[in-house]
Order: sequence, then structure tokens, then C-alpha cells
Amino acid sequence: MTHHTSDSTTINDVLEHLTANGLEGMAHAVEILLNEAMKLERSEFLGAGHYERTAGRQGFANGFKPKRVKTRVGELNLSVPKARGLPEGVEPFYPSALERGLRSERALTLAVAEMYVQGVSTRKVAQVTKELCGLDITSQQVSRASQLLDEELEGWRARPLGEFPFVILDARYEKVRHGNQVRSTAVLVATGVDAAGKRSVLGVSTCLSEAEVHWREFLRSLVVRGLVGTQLITSDDHEGLKAALRAVFPGVPWQRCQTHLQRNATAYVPRLDMREKVAGDIRSIFNAPDRHEADRLLAKAVETYSETAPKLAEWMESNIPEGLEVFALPAHQRRRLRTSNLVERLNRELKRRTRVATLFPNEASLLRLVSAVLVEVSEEWETGRIYIRMDQA
Repeated sequence: MTHHTSDSTTINDVLEHLTANGLEGMAHAVEILLNEAMKLERSEFLGAGHYERTAGRQGFANGFKPKRVKTRVGELNLSVPKARGLPEGVEPFYPSALERGLRSERALTLAVAEMYVQGVSTRKVAQVTKELCGLDITSQQVSRASQLLDEELEGWRARPLGEFPFVILDARYEKVRHGNQVRSTAVLVATGVDAAGKRSVLGVSTCLSEAEVHWREFLRSLVVRGLVGTQLITSDDHEGLKAALRAVFPGVPWQRCQTHLQRNATAYVPRLDMREKVAGDIRSIFNAPDRHEADRLLAKAVETYSETAPKLAEWMESNIPEGLEVFALPAHQRRRLRTSNLVERLNRELKRRTRVATLFPNEASLLRLVSAVLVEVSEEWETGRIYIRMDQA
């Protein structure tokens, strides 16, 4: 297929329009170029030009659908090409230029909603978008952006899941106004590693505490959405979470975060000059080549401290084994799964985005902002590199 004549005519039309109208005609010039580019893309997609007969054709042109798009050069009136009669299994045609535009529009919507959530007035939001994007946004559009974002984020939070062999759980707190009181509200976050070894944010929820009932409800929502195949769950130690895990995921091994265990141990060290040695002994246990050696080193440490630090020895004997479940996995998978550091890094990103707000006006605004941040992160993970090799080597 060749389009040289069409390309030449289009470019001439654009040049003539710009010559006659200068920069004020930029919007219409972009309209002409985009409309022609979308028609050419449809021809490539169908495998045939307008009225052209080819052996490789897959479907037919089906007219155009008008679409108005706001851009930095002004509002564009576009004619979006449609296609029909596509073979079974072929995705519907939609111009890639508009797909990119949708992503940009969502980013702008997120920015508008985030400013709104953090208490920026609609007047200031309008000023910022005017300065950065050349767009005028009214207070009604700001409210509508937040509403549309809420619908999109709710859809993301309720999306089907699937097989995730490894799940990591954690929580953090934000200040939220409840009536006439300011309360610390928990943000529960679940991340997972799928069967291909890639990370995803599985879900998020907000509640007044990390009580068992809240964790249980959150975990059950993951199961309802189709979470299956879980082989190991990693988290910090919390009675409410542990009880919820026993109720929702009975039989699934639980790995207590080794980083938190290392920190918790310091509370049982009787003297400052012992801390370095105790930390080294615990690291040796966690870095052992296998479970047998880890158990041997733990027994040795318990015996060593039984007289000089009996409370530490007792704590190690009852708590350290909870951090050794990861030894059931191949060695190359342990480092990523022996701690909840994956979610803690995520929490630091959430903190960076939420600390400007300081105090959220309600729970819905908190859920909106953290969900929007997690969508961004999850998409980066899912399209990025493999996090864990899932082979057994």
C-alpha cells in the first residue's frame, strides 16, 4: 500500500492553512494531521486502503466517529476511524495516538484530583492547569475529574486477580478527620508476585485500625476477586493480621519479616555493648544456606544467651523460627521474600505523596489518593522487569 499522494495533499493543506492563519491556525493544522494519521493507521490495521482489494484484508472501514479533544494548542474536532467485520480474536481498532492521549488525560485527571484532595482550591487548580497545559478547568470539571477518578479507581480495586504464589502485606497510618475528631486511619496494602515473577499491587483498603476484623475483610476481598495459588505470605508481626491469616488462608505458610525481627530483638538486649554481637548472630541465622543450619545456629544462640540475657534467649527461641519459613523456597527466591521491604518501599512513596495533605478531610479522600498512587506503581511493575525468577534452579 502506498499513500504518497494522500500524504502530499495533507501536508500541502497544513502548510497552506498555517501560511494563511499563522500560529492561530495551529489547532486546525493538528486536526488535519491527526485525522489523516488515524486513517492511515486504520488502513495498515485492515491490510487494505479505502476501496482497495487485497488478499490479506482483515475487516472493513466503517466510517468515522466525531470526538472533541482538549490539547495545549486548543480544542480539536477529530474524526476517529472505525472498523467492522474483524476476524474472531482480533482486538477492536482504536488509533494509537488517541490511546496515548487517554493516558495523558488520565495523568492530568490524577493531578487535578490530587491537588483537589490536598486542599488546593479550584481557582488554584485552574491556574496551574492553565499555566502548564494551556487548558481552562472550571470547578465543575475539577469535581467531575474526582468523580471519574473514583469510578476508575474503584474498578481497579475490584479487578479480577488470579494466581499469585507470593503475597506481601503491610499497613501504614494517616491522619483523617472523622466528625469532630482527628483519627489515625490504617491503610492496608497487599502486593504480590505472579506466576511469571512480576510484581503487582493486589489491593488497598482504609480502616480505623489493624484489628482482625478489618484485616479479615480485606483478605477475603482478595479471595473473592480470584486470588489463588498462594504459597507464602510475608508480613510483620501483628496479632490482628495473624488471626486473619489463619482464618482466610489456613495452611498457607507465613513468613515474618526478618527486618522487623532484627529490630524487635534490640528491645531484649540488656546492654548496649551486646547489640552488635546479637545483631550479627541473628544475621548469621537468616543468612544460613539452609533451614537445618539456621536451626542449628538458632539453638546455639539461645544457649549462648540463656545466662547473660535470658529474656533475649527466650524471645529468640519463640520468635526467630517465624522468620525461617522462607527456607522452604529455592535460594534465589529467598532474598526478595524474607522481608516486607517491598511494601515498605511502597509505603515510603505513599508517604511522599500524602505528607503534603497532613490531614485528610475524610476516609474517601485518603483512599482516592493512595489508590491513584498505587495504580501508577503497579502499572510500572507489571510492564517492567521480572522481580523473581520462578524456576526452581
